[in-house]
Amino acid sequence: MTGLVETYQGVVYPWQCDHIGHMNVMWYVGKFDEATWSLFSRLGLTPSYLRTQKRGMAAVEQRIAYQRELRAGDTVVVRSGVLEVREKVIRFLHEMRNAETEEVAATTLLTGVHMNTETRSATPLPPDVVEAARARIVDYPLPWPDLRRPEST
Repeated sequence: MTGLVETYQGVVYPWQCDHIGHMNVMWYVGKFDEATWSLFSRLGLTPSYLRTQKRGMAAVEQRIAYQRELRAGDTVVVRSGVLEVREKVIRFLHEMRNAETEEVAATTLLTGVHMNTETRSATPLPPDVVEAARARIVDYPLPWPDLRRPEST
């Protein structure tokens, strides 16, 4: 989908598969997590910013749709985009595809809150991060009917 940026490339290893030969759900989450930190870094939420400013990001909601199985040896690519930015919150998605077939294997929707790690409370995102996140907003057809935008008439 246009507007999504590549945030992860990898492979499914045999030890990442379950008893029926498919990549286990924990590895989808792990690969999506790596993509999250890549996306955040592109927005300005870099490791050095988080450390020096005593900030962090907390996931407060995650939804995953498993759409196609991945097997050992499959190469995968994750592309990501922002759906919404609020004062302290970023709502974003990742789309995982089989790199060879380009079939969507899974989609995840996450909500992250910007935190002050000393006070353990939500804190406003820096203006440059808000601007960068707004520039990455995409219109994406989510696989969950209850989250789709109504069709305009």
